[in-house]
Amino acid sequence: MAKMWAGRTAGLTDKLADDFNSSIRFDCKMYKQDITGSMAHAAMLGAKGILTEEETQTLIDGLSQILADLEKGALAFDWQCEDIHMFVEQELTNRLGALGKKLHTARSRNDQVALDLRMYLREETDRLTAEVKGLLEVLLEQAETHRATILPGYTHLQRAQPVTFGHHLLAYAMMLLRDLDRLQDGRKRINCSPIGCCALAGTTYDTDRWMEAERLGFTDLCRNSIDGVSDRDFCVEFLNTCAILMMHLSRFSEELILWSSWEFRFVELSDAYTTGSSIMPQKKNPDMAELIRGKTGRVYGDLMALLTTLKGLPLAYNKDMQEDKESVFDAVETVHQCLQVMTPMVETMQVRADRMKLAAQEGFINATDLADYLVKKGLPFRSAYKISGELVAECMKRSCVLETLPLEVYRSFSPLFDEDLYPEIALETCVEKRISEGGTSASSVDAQISYVREKLGKEETSS
Repeated sequence: MAKMWAGRTAGLTDKLADDFNSSIRFDCKMYKQDITGSMAHAAMLGAKGILTEEETQTLIDGLSQILADLEKGALAFDWQCEDIHMFVEQELTNRLGALGKKLHTARSRNDQVALDLRMYLREETDRLTAEVKGLLEVLLEQAETHRATILPGYTHLQRAQPVTFGHHLLAYAMMLLRDLDRLQDGRKRINCSPIGCCALAGTTYDTDRWMEAERLGFTDLCRNSIDGVSDRDFCVEFLNTCAILMMHLSRFSEELILWSSWEFRFVELSDAYTTGSSIMPQKKNPDMAELIRGKTGRVYGDLMALLTTLKGLPLAYNKDMQEDKESVFDAVETVHQCLQVMTPMVETMQVRADRMKLAAQEGFINATDLADYLVKKGLPFRSAYKISGELVAECMKRSCVLETLPLEVYRSFSPLFDEDLYPEIALETCVEKRISEGGTSASSVDAQISYVREKLGKEETSS
């Protein structure tokens, strides 16, 4: 096949080199963006008198028909073409003859591919935003249901203090809110049009870059033509946001895996999101959560691959930059899949409040409240801390918990203990006393839910 860039060379590359150089098998994913961008480019050329009105309309109609044929399966990609840009131009020229060759006036594949990628990432950012919001809604529903469900909070994976399950889930909601912020903030830098930068130096034609940008929904232009074709910061930033989002999903997945184990039994995942064993009939494996945890490393790899590709590139465009798309496409599809599985998995999980409460009772996680009781009676905190630790050791000897240890035993450690002790160290009291903003009391959980809903409402308004 003759190359559209043949001229300086004969364009007769080796078959292995053709395959090595080709990107159409993955950049065909951007056919809609490429054709839509070309239609806007044709309209701009017509508006500036570079093409006649008739030529402009014929090109736009031809491109529109190619898009329709691809959409309905009447046209197949030609894998012999070097990339999606060449395929569209070749198909247009086959249909319109010499007029099809005029479409590429005042642009280059360098600014064209940057345009396609920015349009693609803008759309995918919006899709991911909607999916993160969907997961947030499910978390809020579970948090409301379990605003007062007590479980042990952990540090160092050791039982620490009592919290509510709603409070724990809202910690992940706060992470996801930050992910939304990063997605929307990054979208502003994605939404700058590079078209018209051409190969690297701009063009001698009297073009209107603003017209073309606005027609395609861009709010700004890439202001330096060299930067416009060589910038992939927006891809790195997008992948970084994906990596952080996956890290959050992975941490949550790890807890779901622990909580659904026989040792914890805090939750039971739906059969729809677990698998069995081929040899052990009793098994119910949290494979979906494990896969989300595992795929996190894959998205990290996509980010590191692109950073490594870009780190030594001189200005402006270099063929190395063709390697950006597979990393971006892989990360996009991976994060979509994980969010689409995580949301219903969390929505359908059964929470074992009885198991959570039992674990909280057995963990002496009200020991800090026991020390606070003595402090309120006038004992210095360090002295109270020591006595509380000794009482925990005493409970372990007696195989009981702080709530059931007899008052006379308490008084053998300090005369400050009295009948009012037991209500003070009840787990429900321990939770409800955490009234500081952001704490685990039911009223605080309600306030956090309202905060997240308010943020989501503002997000809807601004998008």
